[in-house]
Amino acid sequence: MNIKNQKLTEKLNQLLADYQIYYQNLRGLHWNVKGPQFFMLHEKYEELYNEAAEVIDEIAERILMVGGQPLHTFEDYLKTAQLKVVAGVSDGKQGVEVVLDNSRSLLEHFNEILELADGDEGTSALVSDLIGAAEKRIWMLSAYLG
Repeated sequence: MNIKNQKLTEKLNQLLADYQIYYQNLRGLHWNVKGPQFFMLHEKYEELYNEAAEVIDEIAERILMVGGQPLHTFEDYLKTAQLKVVAGVSDGKQGVEVVLDNSRSLLEHFNEILELADGDEGTSALVSDLIGAAEKRIWMLSAYLG
């Protein structure tokens, strides 16, 4: 594997680890949300973690396509991820703030990978789609919080 693909694999694995933490954070928020916005947020968190599960698969497959090996253990995810595990959040507003912060961090990763992927159209296309989705999610969550 060439040096560019090694760096790309490293960044994609970091993204994969962060996405796994994001996914688990969403699951915890989904299970534990309480309060007047329960029904709406419970449903939204489920929608978001289902989307995240698909993205996780796409990232892992992209790592394989560039000649790398995707991380696949929780131990590796926890060692590699920059996102923090969130536990015990049941307040709706606080949960949305967690998702917003996670989304902003992921967007930073996407932009770094897009720059690194220069000339790798497959990775660029994947990350460009993720950028658009993250920007929309950030806008909507920010609007929700007022």
